[in-house]
Amino acid sequence: MRPKRLPGGDTGRRSRLRVLVTGGAGYIGSHTAKKLAESGFEPVTLDNLSTGHRWAVQWGTFVQGDLADRELLRQVLEKYRIEAVMHFAASAYVGESMGNPRKYFANNIANSLHLLEAMQDTGVDRIVFSSSCATYGHPNSVPISENHVQQPINPYGESKLFVERALHWYGQAYGVQWVSLRYFNAAGADPEGELGEVHVPETHLVPLTIRAALEGSCLDIFGFDYPTPDGTAVRDFIHVMDLADAHVRALQYLLDGERSRAFNLGSGEGRSILEIVETVERVAGRPVPLRMTARRPGDPAVLVADSSSAAAVLRWQPRLSDPQIVVDTALKWYARMNKVQALPAAH
Repeated sequence: MRPKRLPGGDTGRRSRLRVLVTGGAGYIGSHTAKKLAESGFEPVTLDNLSTGHRWAVQWGTFVQGDLADRELLRQVLEKYRIEAVMHFAASAYVGESMGNPRKYFANNIANSLHLLEAMQDTGVDRIVFSSSCATYGHPNSVPISENHVQQPINPYGESKLFVERALHWYGQAYGVQWVSLRYFNAAGADPEGELGEVHVPETHLVPLTIRAALEGSCLDIFGFDYPTPDGTAVRDFIHVMDLADAHVRALQYLLDGERSRAFNLGSGEGRSILEIVETVERVAGRPVPLRMTARRPGDPAVLVADSSSAAAVLRWQPRLSDPQIVVDTALKWYARMNKVQALPAAH
C-alpha cells in the first residue's frame, strides 16, 4: 500500500514503506537513510562495507552484502517486503576509473543490472538512482540543464549514463518507475553531527581543505590558468542533506504515480576552488597552505547546475548549500572525528 501524503509532503507514519538503500553505509546514502526515517519510511541498508562504514547505518536494518550476489538481493527484497529502492552503491573516483575501467563497469553497470533483475523477480518497480553530472562531460553551456547532451569523458560518467539508459528501457519494457538524480559536488555534513564525510582516500575538496587548515598539510590546486575570475575551476557545491531531501522527494514523486525522468541537483551557484579555500580559512581561522599544480586531464573549467526542474516539479530547494554552512558543518564533523579544535577562540 502506498503511503498517504500529508500536508507539507510528509508520509503517514502508519504506512512504514520499506526502502532498500544500496550503498547506505556511504556518505550520501547514510544521510539519505536518516532523512527517509525522519520522513516516515523504513530504510533497509545493503552495503558491502568496501568503502562505507557500519557506524553510519543508524536508522533501520543493516544487511552486509554485495550486489554481485544475485540470490542475496532477491532474499533481501522478499524478506523485508521492499517496495522501492534507492541505489547509491557504486565506485565513484573519476581518476581511478580512467586507470581501471573494468572495476567501474563491473561495480556500476553489471551490479546495477543484477539489482534490476532482482527487482523484476520480486515485483519491485520503483527506483531512485544516484547519477552524476559526470554524464554530461564537457558542458557546451552553463548552467547545465537536463536536456544538455550527455557525452561522458571518463568511465565513471559512462557507467552512470549506461544505468540511466537501462532504466529508460526497463521502464519501457517492464514498467519500472524511476528517477535519476544527477548531482554536482556533494559537500558538508549532517548539521546534527550524527553523520559526515569519511573517505579513504579522501578526494573531495572541502574535507581536504579543512585537513590542510587544521593539520598544516599542503592542498594541491589542480589548475590555476582556467578562464575564470581567479584562474581556478568553478564548481557547484550542494550540501549532502539537501541531496538527501531531494531523494526523499523523488521517491514521493514516484509513489504519487508521476512519470519517470531525470533531475539535476545543485545550488545553481558556481564557486571557485579558491573561494572555497577562503571560506575554510575564514571559518577555521587558520591559513590553508597551497601548492599550485597543472590541470588534471578532462577537468572542465566550469560546472554549474540548472536545478529549476527539481524546484518546479519536486518542490525542492537547497537550504543548506551556502558555502559558509557547508564548511561549518564539515568542519564540526572533522573536529568531532579527529578530536581537534574546530573553530578559533573568540577574540
